[in-house]
Amino acid sequence: MNILLLGGGGREHALAWRLAQSPQRNRLYALPGSDGMRPLAACLPGDPCDPDAVAAEATRLGVDLVVIGPEAPLAAGVSDALRARGIPVFGPSRAAAQLETSKFYAKQFMQRHRIPTAGFALCDSLADAERALARFPAPVVLKADGLAAGKGVVVAATGAEARAALAELFSGRLAGDAGRRVVIEECLRGPELSLLALCDGVRAELLPPARDHKRAGEGDRGPNTGGMGAISEDALLPARLAAQIRHEIVEPVLAGMAEAGAPFQGVLYCGLMLTAAGPRVLEFNVRFGDPETQPLMLRAEGDLAAALAAAAQGRLQPGELRWSGEPAACVVLASEGYPGPYPRGRVIAGLEAVAAAGEAVVFHSGTRFVAPASEPGVGQWQTAGGRVLAVAARAPSLAGALARCYKAAAQIHFDGMHYRRDIGRVSAGA
Repeated sequence: MNILLLGGGGREHALAWRLAQSPQRNRLYALPGSDGMRPLAACLPGDPCDPDAVAAEATRLGVDLVVIGPEAPLAAGVSDALRARGIPVFGPSRAAAQLETSKFYAKQFMQRHRIPTAGFALCDSLADAERALARFPAPVVLKADGLAAGKGVVVAATGAEARAALAELFSGRLAGDAGRRVVIEECLRGPELSLLALCDGVRAELLPPARDHKRAGEGDRGPNTGGMGAISEDALLPARLAAQIRHEIVEPVLAGMAEAGAPFQGVLYCGLMLTAAGPRVLEFNVRFGDPETQPLMLRAEGDLAAALAAAAQGRLQPGELRWSGEPAACVVLASEGYPGPYPRGRVIAGLEAVAAAGEAVVFHSGTRFVAPASEPGVGQWQTAGGRVLAVAARAPSLAGALARCYKAAAQIHFDGMHYRRDIGRVSAGA
């Protein structure tokens, strides 16, 4: 297969790393890709959110499968343009992607199909939200309706904090246009869990469980981020509970989307809270999570390209992918100031030492390689994003995987670098 991967972040680097190992791979392209992905894929210039341009490029390259990494191309309808040309694509239609692109849509969908979730109110104005807030005891969760790069959620500890956050959301200062409508939710308690499923429109294959750590600070304190680290081990989810989630959440989503005329083909990401009353949906995403993908790809042992192609073509079979029983983890190395404004261009040192040790894999989330024109092979890695790198490792135990991650993190340096030192050691729940 010739495979085109859309995106250029840490999630896409991890997907490219695993796709490049597929025995069915012929050529692997990435649009736009990244400097970190260049050893694995031919990186192409272009806008991954331009449906017609992506479809034309896939046709020109003779692509057999397009894998869409981020949510923005799905929101733009890239998958629809590819399917219209008969090109197999792993990623849901724009209509099905509303499960992520609109919190309003997702909540109404869950209500219609009796999918367990937190109690909520949908608010179109600041006045509506302030009235609705009176029905929710603190702490309370506020969510921007639209896409906000993982930063459109506020957990307000007090009513005053909630009112201040609502003003920031509706003004556009906190999440831009994504916050012009807001969901108010009850604050659920329990450990969080990420459970992903490969879907072909009718059938679903559950991936191993994972847990993301979204808060910037240790002890799950500070603002929400796109994710500061993740773990994946089977012990996170007993088989009985996995069966319950499949029956009460995943299968109703597939049935509801088919009923709506938008069969779901791609990854359904279920962000869950494991409450005392049972699993509840915090959010749906419609693509691989970042940074959950990094440890999951270290555990994947089957042919990822074949599995994604089967889902894209509506022929997913049980056991399409095999998974290692060993746990895996990753730790994100972030820029100074993240998740707020951050500097770029800080020199990164130590990547060669980590590669030589061979105990961890480094996935590039926000880097660039700067080389002088006279010596293109000589240069330096620099920071180019808020989340810069993710160091990931697998081991016979979760403690061993984390130890390898932190050993690798200690070998890497750039000015202002910060990372959480308690990934996998807290429950990542409210």
